[in-house]
Amino acid sequence: MFLTPYVSSNNEQFEFTRQQASHFAKKVAGDFNPIHDEDNKRFCVPGDLLFAALLQKQGISQKMRFDFSGMVSDGVVLSVVEKGETESTVVDQSGKEYLQMTHDGETSHNQEFIEHVVTNYVQFSGMNFPHIMVPLMQKQQMMINCQRPLVIYESMEVEFEHLNLTHPEVEFTGATFDVDGKRGVVTLNFAFKEDGVVVGKGIKRMVASGLKPYDNAAVDDLVSRFNERKTYFLDQFNSAA
Repeated sequence: MFLTPYVSSNNEQFEFTRQQASHFAKKVAGDFNPIHDEDNKRFCVPGDLLFAALLQKQGISQKMRFDFSGMVSDGVVLSVVEKGETESTVVDQSGKEYLQMTHDGETSHNQEFIEHVVTNYVQFSGMNFPHIMVPLMQKQQMMINCQRPLVIYESMEVEFEHLNLTHPEVEFTGATFDVDGKRGVVTLNFAFKEDGVVVGKGIKRMVASGLKPYDNAAVDDLVSRFNERKTYFLDQFNSAA
């Protein structure tokens, strides 16, 4: 199972250590958001890791929607609860919900297919900053708090035309940043292509809060710190390998 290094499982329950979640963010998704650092006081498990764990257990359906309703910390014991035939929810031992999935149509439980789709998607998803977010902020002349950046994964929708697929690749198709005061919604659009043919489409939404007027120097500094952290982690990881 490709998620084995990044999740601790016990029968139907699972949880994540800080190292597992942090390494998934950095090594699989290319996501260097400080909130996924092992030593961050506001640490949370990447939404993409929750999404990956859920798909590994429930399979990929032709039409799916994911809604995130809570941030998971390390050591929180989770399980998947099925609510009828079309809805599954990730909950903790007290019943608190963190991620809801509704699905429809044909479902594939082929682990190689799931691994390919998940890996391809989260690598795209991890590119949000700086490649997509910075141009959007420049255009709107509004920016996140560069000292305490916080962008929350809200929801994601995916629809495949069929599941007779082996290696669909994610292709970015555009993004918008809708600002309302100090709050903004980032919408990323993408398509799945296999052998050059569009076989599916998707939308990812994120919420950015605490927005401020755009400051080019502050954003440049944030990007510089991001790149330094990325280089440092990869150097440390490669020297340990």
